[in-house]
Amino acid sequence: MDQIKIIGGSPLHGVVEIGGAKNAALPILAASLLGGGECIIDHVPQVRDLITMAKLLELLGVNVQTEGGRVMLEASHVQSIEAPYDLVKTMRASILALGPLLTRLGEAKVSLPGGCAIGTRPVNLHLKGLAMMGAEVQVDHGYIHAKARRLKGARIDLDFPTVTGTENLIMAACLAEGTTSLHHVAREPEIADLCAFLTKRGAKILGAGTDTITIEGVSELHGAKHEVMPDRVEAGTFVMAGAITGGDITVKGCVTDHLGNVFTKIQEMGVELTENSDGNGVRVRCSAPLKAVEVKTLPYPGFPTDLQAQMMALMSVAEGTSILTETIFEGRFLHVPELHRMGASIEIDGPHAVVKGTASLTGAEVMASDLRASAGLVLAGLAAEGETTVSRVYHLDRGYERLEEKFGTLGAQVQRVREVV
Repeated sequence: MDQIKIIGGSPLHGVVEIGGAKNAALPILAASLLGGGECIIDHVPQVRDLITMAKLLELLGVNVQTEGGRVMLEASHVQSIEAPYDLVKTMRASILALGPLLTRLGEAKVSLPGGCAIGTRPVNLHLKGLAMMGAEVQVDHGYIHAKARRLKGARIDLDFPTVTGTENLIMAACLAEGTTSLHHVAREPEIADLCAFLTKRGAKILGAGTDTITIEGVSELHGAKHEVMPDRVEAGTFVMAGAITGGDITVKGCVTDHLGNVFTKIQEMGVELTENSDGNGVRVRCSAPLKAVEVKTLPYPGFPTDLQAQMMALMSVAEGTSILTETIFEGRFLHVPELHRMGASIEIDGPHAVVKGTASLTGAEVMASDLRASAGLVLAGLAAEGETTVSRVYHLDRGYERLEEKFGTLGAQVQRVREVV
């Protein structure tokens, strides 16, 4: 099992380029199950979750070929309806096979999903929506089993703007009979990227990026070529890394419109952010001590829960007392005990974290509990005095591509090593 060792205390300098968005590439790859010719997807990050998705698609009968950041998919011979537990248990996004399989083949059997241990993330909204489109849905022995001769368009009002639920229902509606209108849906840029890809394939979708999306079903889709959007969570992580180290870095590929709320809070902390003249990135400069700030995680366009742990690391070294409220996942403070080991002063009160800034953190041996928590611990290690060792970095590998290499190009002393047992 790998570990990441960090010698902290040095400001970061230089340029780093952001890769493709994991959370956009996953549903786009799953959408290949809808059939209809070869799909060529560029800017796909080579991270563990995407490797798992490729394995799942191959198991279902998709021809998958990978060349660096390009993935070529051909799904004309998909016959299997089952996404088994052995693959699904490691990645919640495997649930994205449900909608495409059901609408394409008339039946789907998908194991209840796994992924990060960050609290309850129910799929009931996915199932409720599919049932409203005429599917017979059962959950038995850990599997979701859905059947429908052909899904029919319906009006579906979501109780909560679930991202994967929105994506699943959009894909299911593409081949359904009639028109489906989805209301109170998630508005994340990754959903708009999926809709852009589906539209290239011949889907009829209106309202992408808003809270109401309308899909007119078609009989079939054709192949298409698409480039995955940049990863806004990776971009936010590097922006925060520049800030926490008092550095001066340029994050290329960062779409500022995707991180508006995040940038507002970072600027409130005293960080200078300047958009590149070509619009393809942002310069991050921080020469003064960070200031305390209040943050509440919310669905997009609010502050993303996937940057909460990284923001908490910044708060740990900011002057004053910060308040961080987590409203999305009830179990997403598992990194707090590890930050305590590094000298952070954090008290948890229900969904609230009260963070009293300290002059400096100290290196320690810490353990990652989930994907984004691991990134938060790496950021804390970059700012800490001495050596920090982060264990269980397989979580990190689920969503970040060559993270230690990218930090190395910015002058950080970050090294991946094999854990000694």
